[in-house]
Amino acid sequence: MKPGDILKQQFLEIVDNQLEDNDPPETKQAFDRLRKEGYSDADTRALIAQCVAAEMFNVMKNNKPYDNERYVKNLSRLPEFPIED
Repeated sequence: MKPGDILKQQFLEIVDNQLEDNDPPETKQAFDRLRKEGYSDADTRALIAQCVAAEMFNVMKNNKPYDNERYVKNLSRLPEFPIED
């Protein structure tokens, strides 16, 4: 498995955990909204995983803690690409 594939799987696992735990609840809200808009289950999870990846990138790049407000904002913007601060 390529390193990029490993990261993708990790991000998708985070999405699955968030959906299962309903934490944050905005993940499930975004999931339900995107499914109603016609996105497949796999595409919806991939879109949400982009938000996870963007937040992880911001944490590492800026050496600052996870920002739930920014993460939720990115979820609300889907299917647009997440923004990075």
